[in-house]
Amino acid sequence: MSDLEFASISPYDDEEAVAALKRLSRHPALPVITKYLFPDLPANTLSRMLSSVQSIDDFQTTVMSKVVSAVVDSTSAGFTYEGVENIAGDRKFLAMSNHRDIILDPALTQWTFYHEGLPMTEICVGSNLVTSRTFEDLLRSNRMIKVIRGISARELYLSSQLLSKYIRKTITSGKASVWIAQREGRTKNGLDVSEQGILKMFDLSGTTDFKNNFKELNIVPMSISYEYEPCDSRKAREILIKRMTGSYTKKSNEDLHSILTGIRQWKGGIHLCIGKPISDVEIIRASWYEKNDRYQAIRRCVDRHIIDGYKLWKTNYMGYDLMTGSDRFAEMYTAEDLAAFKAYTEHKLGKLEKRLDRDELRDIFWHIYGNPVVAKLETW
Repeated sequence: MSDLEFASISPYDDEEAVAALKRLSRHPALPVITKYLFPDLPANTLSRMLSSVQSIDDFQTTVMSKVVSAVVDSTSAGFTYEGVENIAGDRKFLAMSNHRDIILDPALTQWTFYHEGLPMTEICVGSNLVTSRTFEDLLRSNRMIKVIRGISARELYLSSQLLSKYIRKTITSGKASVWIAQREGRTKNGLDVSEQGILKMFDLSGTTDFKNNFKELNIVPMSISYEYEPCDSRKAREILIKRMTGSYTKKSNEDLHSILTGIRQWKGGIHLCIGKPISDVEIIRASWYEKNDRYQAIRRCVDRHIIDGYKLWKTNYMGYDLMTGSDRFAEMYTAEDLAAFKAYTEHKLGKLEKRLDRDELRDIFWHIYGNPVVAKLETW
């Protein structure tokens, strides 16, 4: 199994990344991006930074750490994290994370590792985001593993086999850890649920039995939470349109718009919890089940860890009370907090099309915030 086998999905190596970042350094949008991220610095700052990069690690130190710091400083009330001790040591792991924002979830995870002096992971990213050479250069220089989307069932099976082999080889060889979202696409309704198909995909490359196949991946559940959900009103809109029409079709530039909105939107507090690895005992218990039930059991285990690590904010408690018409968690916020959250709701929904029913939108919006509380209550 040679590296050439994975050329279509693997991240750039250092030489490829340096060449790609030099291409990016000449992009005409860089002065505008520089002005947004670093308003007090010259317009050619990002261009100079990109053209000076000597390796992928240098890119993280010279550019990405500063970019993420700028986003955190300008659009949040602060970023906190816990659980670094759960990945201490040399053993590589498979980080399985909930997914609330397209770019920020993995970026903030890498930023955490960078600040803790830990090796950064490779990152699984859907090919739907690779819409141009510019995005491919940026993402593959950021250790992106390309996950192929929008293909036939037969092609999907073969692609899943290749991805599974690459992930397993990358982890078990000690080359790198890997980050992957627990589901395809972001959580839209506030309920973080892993896709069983992703767990089955992991097992495709196993060479022994279910128990050992999952033990060697060393799955580490991760939970990221935002006080103000990235793209909250856009998520509510998508849910309502899907409810009204039975489907939702993205516009050609919609993912890019969501990326930019997620970066620029005010996020309040942000918290990342790095959970304890799925234990041998948990994997053994899952292995007692037959066929697909084994994957359901390991999925439920991952979900419990992710929900347990999810930090609830005032916005979540207010969303729950508003969606249920109760005051169950009234001690968690003030009357002023509630009035401000209601005003925030109306402000965000006011930007959506008038044809969309406001009562339904409002209910969906509050469920996006309240459903993490529901998930917690079901596991307590």
